Amino acid sequence: MKKSYKKILITLSVIVIAGLVWFVAFKKKEQPIVLPTEKPTYGYISQSVTATGTIQPLDTVSVGTQVSGTISAVNADFNSRVKKGQLLAQLDKTLLQAVVDQNRANLQTQRSQLIFNQSNFARQKLLYSTGSISKLDYETSLNTYNAAVAGVANAEAQLRSSTKNLSYADIYSPIDGVVLSRNISIGQTVAASFSTPTLFVLAKDITKMQVQAAIDEADIGNVAKGQRASFTVDAYIEDSFKGTVAEVRLHPKVSSNVVTYTTIINAPNDDMKLKPGMTANITVYTKEQNNALLISSKALNFTPDSIINKQFVLQPVKAKAETKEAGSNVGKAGSVWIKKGNILVQTLVIIGLDDNTHAEILKGLNTSDEVVSSLPVPGGVVAESSSILPAPPGAKKKQ
Repeated sequence: MKKSYKKILITLSVIVIAGLVWFVAFKKKEQPIVLPTEKPTYGYISQSVTATGTIQPLDTVSVGTQVSGTISAVNADFNSRVKKGQLLAQLDKTLLQAVVDQNRANLQTQRSQLIFNQSNFARQKLLYSTGSISKLDYETSLNTYNAAVAGVANAEAQLRSSTKNLSYADIYSPIDGVVLSRNISIGQTVAASFSTPTLFVLAKDITKMQVQAAIDEADIGNVAKGQRASFTVDAYIEDSFKGTVAEVRLHPKVSSNVVTYTTIINAPNDDMKLKPGMTANITVYTKEQNNALLISSKALNFTPDSIINKQFVLQPVKAKAETKEAGSNVGKAGSVWIKKGNILVQTLVIIGLDDNTHAEILKGLNTSDEVVSSLPVPGGVVAESSSILPAPPGAKKKQ
């Protein structure tokens, strides 16, 4: 009986010792938590609104005609560069010249009638003064003379009108510019009876263009004159063009229940790449900071979990201090966690601009702080974080 009891004790001891050896030798060691961190850095940040628009010349002039007729000559074509006063086209002058000749002949007739009636009136006036004719005869000759004077004035007016119409047969350029559109050909008849037909459309200066951007009503409140803008066009997808907001027009446009406001953006076109009618994808920078203290936006959303609590000592911010900082009128309040060895300290910050990738810190951090940016990465591999957002083309560099 004693031998059997002794064997059982030995067996149990061996099992316990084997278990302890296995536990010590094969137990998986707990890996230390590696938190992704970053240090605030100075860089560029902006807030912007996007829109689409159409490129147009800065100033265009429609050239028409005030008289009807048949086009007899065209001296300008598409893309032609023209000077102010240059002859662009001519109408057939045959009928217009005939009207001028007719009115000129009528004027001569009226002048001849005036000379005769003036002489007759002078005689009638002399006879009336001597009592040789009645007052009726005198007033009749006076009326005939006055009618002849009016007839001459009317004939002169008709001649001036027909002469002016004859001059309208020559179509001159009102400005120095480039022909964008030519709507006539030789032999074509134009009728100016009810409205002035457009013969040419001229652009005053195509080295200066404007973009007519349609900005949504939700974004228009942040857009103002003088703000910087950039845009791209499909023809030069790799190029970014600069512009400046020149005007926000008050008249709204409604399409499919979407309200937009036309915003004019002036853009230089010295290299002549921009052409009228191109579609532009526009970014208007409503707020910019060139030397802001930045951290990644995800750091503002970091919250320690239960795993982190086991290896780090947490020091959350006091509620009283949080309420005090939240009342700041400089920016909105937020908080981040700063790593100091094995201690995580929650720190209040005042946030300025936030572009959903980076955030500007107005108060609460400096460049030596080690800010926790996110939860631990599986496997302990941490990617380096950067708070610097490259400035777009045209932005000012920090001093």
